[in-house]
Amino acid sequence: MQATVGDRLVIHGKQVGSAEKHGEVLEVRGADGGPPYLVRFDDGHEALLYPGADCELEHAH
Repeated sequence: MQATVGDRLVIHGKQVGSAEKHGEVLEVRGADGGPPYLVRFDDGHEALLYPGADCELEHAH
């Protein structure tokens, strides 16, 4: 996965009925757009994230 600042991440719920988490990439700390990513989620909290299989990247236009 390769991201740039401004891209959006969607983390799908792992269980049926679990809510998705949405956030914006604030900083890319890996080489060539790779993880980890500093992400600000829509609820306001920030986290350093290594995305897993349940994560989808939406590139900024």
